[in-house]
Amino acid sequence: MARRARPVQEINGGSLADIAFLLLIFFLVTTTMDVDSGLSRKLPPWVPPEEIDETPPIKERNVFIVLVNSNDQLLVENEPMDVRYLKDKAIEFIKNPRNKENLPEKELLSEKIKKAQDKGNMKEVRKLETTQRLLGNIEISKQVISLQNDMSTSYGTYIEVQNELIAAYNEVRDELSMQKFGKKYDDLDPDLDKDKIDAIKEVYPQSISEAEPKNIGGNK
Repeated sequence: MARRARPVQEINGGSLADIAFLLLIFFLVTTTMDVDSGLSRKLPPWVPPEEIDETPPIKERNVFIVLVNSNDQLLVENEPMDVRYLKDKAIEFIKNPRNKENLPEKELLSEKIKKAQDKGNMKEVRKLETTQRLLGNIEISKQVISLQNDMSTSYGTYIEVQNELIAAYNEVRDELSMQKFGKKYDDLDPDLDKDKIDAIKEVYPQSISEAEPKNIGGNK
């Protein structure tokens, strides 16, 4: 007697589309992508030409000149330098701890308050008086860091130099904040410690002036 053929069992593929969709969602949610966030910079507010004060030119001793040539070589204050030493050199310039005559001038906070009073800028006076209340009659450096890159400077070197300069400001701010408030600058609460943050920034403003890239050249 002939055997009856068994019916072929079909695989239910109706749920495969749902599984594939769920896997797609899973990978989209868990996958990370590199994002170039750039550099954080706060531009100064626009001031009408008629309100711009005639200020004297910045003295040479108050400017820290950093040049990066087309070969990614660093020239700091006309001297070749490895980028590894840039932060320490910048810190010495910003602080001028020994009041050297070739490093930035300093101005007592009380002197800045007097100048603001003479100009009738009471908003500035109130801000500076808050700084004086928190930090005392502290000296403020007139430092400015001038950064100039060649048009052929690599992006990696540009970022590396920027990071070292910003690290210098972070370190001096942390040091002052620890001395006065017992915690690092970055640990200050933006809401609860706003006056303290503003006071530290008043003493050590992040003064990095970037000129438009041009052909600086490089050693062959």
